[in-house]
Amino acid sequence: MSEVPRITQEQKKLNREKIVRAAGEGFRLHGVDGIGIEELMKTAGMTHGGFYNHFSSKEHLALEVYRQGFTDSLDALAAIRKAHPRSARAALHDMVDVYVTAAHRDHPETGCASAALAADAGRRGATSQAEYRRGLEGYFSAITEMVLDGAHQSGTEPTAAEAREQAVALFCQMVGALVVSRAVTEADPELSDEILTANRKQLKQR
Repeated sequence: MSEVPRITQEQKKLNREKIVRAAGEGFRLHGVDGIGIEELMKTAGMTHGGFYNHFSSKEHLALEVYRQGFTDSLDALAAIRKAHPRSARAALHDMVDVYVTAAHRDHPETGCASAALAADAGRRGATSQAEYRRGLEGYFSAITEMVLDGAHQSGTEPTAAEAREQAVALFCQMVGALVVSRAVTEADPELSDEILTANRKQLKQR
């Protein structure tokens, strides 16, 4: 009898990444409960049974999706900050222009986990919420630094608490604008666009 080929550690890592990527897109688009393991594994190009070689449960996979989703989003934010080394205000405006857009609204499957998975995290208990919270704190910390840098560059000096308050409000408004615009995009595309435009304008006036 011939031996069954063993999967290398590198291949196992690649397979896990494929599952997380497929789940990330599926969960963002349909919700965690809106798509099953079998369909996710099919999308990833693997069999249903192979799922349990990588994750103990769908909930375990969801936590990894939250973690990876926020990591990717924070990496994108870091790239925006790097592109504007001399102007934190320009970086903040660029962040808004990238986030509060029709393209982001129309493609939740490749967008930020903070908007696409907020309702799921809220429904799935303390463990999911703790992972979501970690991602939020990453955003709040990065934007607080941007607010402080922008204030310093303009000659004002808010306290750290004031800067964090601005950062929390700014980020939550971006997420809220995206979520609300998605809620009406098919029923009233013009209203959906208006929601994005109005919030983008107001956010950039800060």
